[in-house]
Amino acid sequence: MVRISIWAIAVGVLIMIIAMATGNGLRLEIGNKVIGFGGHIQIRNYQPSTTYQQSPVALHDSTIAVIQQLNQVEAVHGFAQKAGILTTDELFEGAILKGVSKTYPLQNFGKYLVSGHLPAIADSGYSDSILISQTLCKKLKLNLGDKVRMYFVREAPKPPLMRKWYISGIYQTDFDEIDQNFIIGDIKHIQRMNKWEPNEIGGYEVYLNSEENLAETTQQIRTLLPFEIDAHSVRDLNEQLFQWLDLFDLNIYLIILIMIAVATVNMSIALLILIIERTNMIGILKALGSTNLSIRKIFLTHALRLIGKGLFWGNLIGIGLCLLQQQFGWVKLDPSTYYVSQVSIDLNPLHLIILNATTLVICLICLILPSYLITRISPVKAIKFD
Repeated sequence: MVRISIWAIAVGVLIMIIAMATGNGLRLEIGNKVIGFGGHIQIRNYQPSTTYQQSPVALHDSTIAVIQQLNQVEAVHGFAQKAGILTTDELFEGAILKGVSKTYPLQNFGKYLVSGHLPAIADSGYSDSILISQTLCKKLKLNLGDKVRMYFVREAPKPPLMRKWYISGIYQTDFDEIDQNFIIGDIKHIQRMNKWEPNEIGGYEVYLNSEENLAETTQQIRTLLPFEIDAHSVRDLNEQLFQWLDLFDLNIYLIILIMIAVATVNMSIALLILIIERTNMIGILKALGSTNLSIRKIFLTHALRLIGKGLFWGNLIGIGLCLLQQQFGWVKLDPSTYYVSQVSIDLNPLHLIILNATTLVICLICLILPSYLITRISPVKAIKFD
């Protein structure tokens, strides 16, 4: 029974570690994909509904400087988007050209690069290189280095505008909304097609140091903007996605509570069995003058050793399995459902310490009540106990 209790704690800790590491890992990986593509906050012309056809925004340099000086703000980058139709000789597919400048952090796409290299965007001139998703390449039967045409619709009776690109790089984020729609290119093409001034762009992406004060920072930025321009946080723009991600926290808390309850019940039963098996010893100790408190300390100390063994093996196996998954990615997922192709792992040392300390403290507190059974044992009856 004692061995079963030890392994019950070990299995419980193992499950808690895996649940916490995978839940946090998936949430972090998916969140990073969304934020890496569109920033923590987007500044753009006020629009009643989300649209890929943008109205131009031209913030004064002083306004941008004030935003960049906010404590949470790390960087501000301009971008523009324009919807069109990618075509080959036989196939066509709707897509959105996201235009960026030379200073834009394209390295965010570096870890999702399947082949080729990031587009080379210069301060002057027009770059015809684009970054396209592997999903769009498969649909259009394109390969690295191929040329592709893109048509942009204009108001009648004007004919569509046609631009030619060559594929410099292919990426795959496993996030369908990005992979099925977006190609990355030079923002100057969009400015020229829309007949915008050099300082006019589709909007600004604001990157923060952390997500802790996202709502407060969004509101701060909103107060600095003209009335016709608004700021939207990444949570506002992807509300359903982040609500789904928030469920990971609820699932983790439920699993932790259940596993701690199981471990506590098992250890309480184990302690009761130890006390019953050592009834004769308890009677002798009491006859020799030992107090109830000192005897209870003996059993609680022994129980602490058992809990420690369970925590040790649970951490060893749980962390080991997480590190193996992190290194080799053996457990795969369906990207169309989970937005990632494999289970992501986030082993936070602070979370592990809190998890182990909480399990240890709760188990010990719950063992105090069973230990009171010692005070009910009569020395005379206990010495005769067989």
